[in-house]
Amino acid sequence: MDEINVARKAIQGDEDAFIALMHMHKEALLRTALAFLKNEHDALEALQETTYRAFKNIHTLKEPSYAKTWLIRIVINYCQDQLKKDKRFVRNGEYVDSSVSDDLTQIELQEALSMLSPADQQLIYMKYFQDVKIKDIATIEKIPEGTVKSRLHKTLRTLRRHFEDKGGIDHV
Repeated sequence: MDEINVARKAIQGDEDAFIALMHMHKEALLRTALAFLKNEHDALEALQETTYRAFKNIHTLKEPSYAKTWLIRIVINYCQDQLKKDKRFVRNGEYVDSSVSDDLTQIELQEALSMLSPADQQLIYMKYFQDVKIKDIATIEKIPEGTVKSRLHKTLRTLRRHFEDKGGIDHV
């Protein structure tokens, strides 16, 4: 059964369909939580809370084709709430996507990301760590696609300058 039909059934109250929907997106949700919280224990807790919130509010999902986007928004909101509570926007952690660059160390990457605003960090995580499409980021963030593109461009330019100032890489 495809995702849209599973989401439709879940919206209508089918608990088995809801479980199937969560299972379909479990990895993406966990990666998103790890990107924000930098800790597997906290990320698993975020996944659990996301499951609870989604189950409680599945009836509010208006468009079944946006189920993944809706779930990612829930996990991001939870993670942001936790970060605000703990006043920790970037924690030393273990999760760094290997595709970023072999030349960058984890510490350099964390330092660079920590200088960004939480909103810009979120865009970078979604686009480059989660491979979320710009269209979907725009939906999640409730901003136009053009705004997503310009903010990503500006943020990448900021990161490039940061690394050039540190003695430079030219492939960020």
